[in-house]
Amino acid sequence: MPGRLLRGLWRRWSRYKYRFVPWIALNLSHNPRTLRYVPEESKDKVTPDEDVLGTLLKVFQALFLNDLNKQSDILTMLPEPVKSKYQDLLTLQHQRVNLVDNRHQQQNIFKPEEILYKTLGFSVARATSSLISAGRGVFVTKGLVPKGAVVSIYPGTIYQKYEPIFFQSIGNPFIFRCLDGVLIDGNDKGISKAVYRSCSGRDRIGPLKMSDSTWLTSEICNPLAVGQYVNNCSNDRPANVCYQEFEVPAVFPIELKQYLPNIAYSYDKQSPLRCVVLVALRDIKQGEELFSNYYTIVS
Repeated sequence: MPGRLLRGLWRRWSRYKYRFVPWIALNLSHNPRTLRYVPEESKDKVTPDEDVLGTLLKVFQALFLNDLNKQSDILTMLPEPVKSKYQDLLTLQHQRVNLVDNRHQQQNIFKPEEILYKTLGFSVARATSSLISAGRGVFVTKGLVPKGAVVSIYPGTIYQKYEPIFFQSIGNPFIFRCLDGVLIDGNDKGISKAVYRSCSGRDRIGPLKMSDSTWLTSEICNPLAVGQYVNNCSNDRPANVCYQEFEVPAVFPIELKQYLPNIAYSYDKQSPLRCVVLVALRDIKQGEELFSNYYTIVS
């Protein structure tokens, strides 16, 4: 029994140590390839924000169209020009897509990962990491991720620097710190899960969801919302993706917000919703695991 307990504690430490500040400070010099240098916050962009926005809109719109039959309550609340746009897009999609079988032809229902592949040419999913004691990781399961492409999103509750996160942070290896000190709690269990669900329900406007909470379950609607499971790189496993912060514009279509896997902790906060996407640093082939840099140094 003591041996099993010690092994369990060692496995937890192996996963957590990359986010433990004293350990990081002592080991930075031994892991030069795990560092990512940013000259200044404003230059922390691998791909333009316009391209990030375009990718998100493209994927979310495809997910919305795929599930259009279940979006009737939302469609009734949209202006007539927007409603007509979706009807026209759906008609065009029927003309262009070669459907797999009669079931798909009748219902036009695909799994989220299939929509991602049809839209961007690749799909990603969580699976057991190739690293020892690293738990789960994220893999390219189909297709090719081109350099500069948005490959996933870091989901979670957004906290400003002055907001309380002490209890949520205890034993939590999924808290991401942005360059300006804003925090994203990407834990899908415990108090973090309860807080996210509460905030998501609070911001809902009738049938209109302002965020996606399915990333807290095994059946996610947004297949990109797996970024919190991307493991840290090492000297022999260099990073193939990096984090890039993105502010969701105020003009983001309200009907597509149901696929955003982030929610602000503060209800009355007027600043834009913060998102963090993971962008490919090179072409990533099918079967490869994604690795990022947990340590970013801003000079």
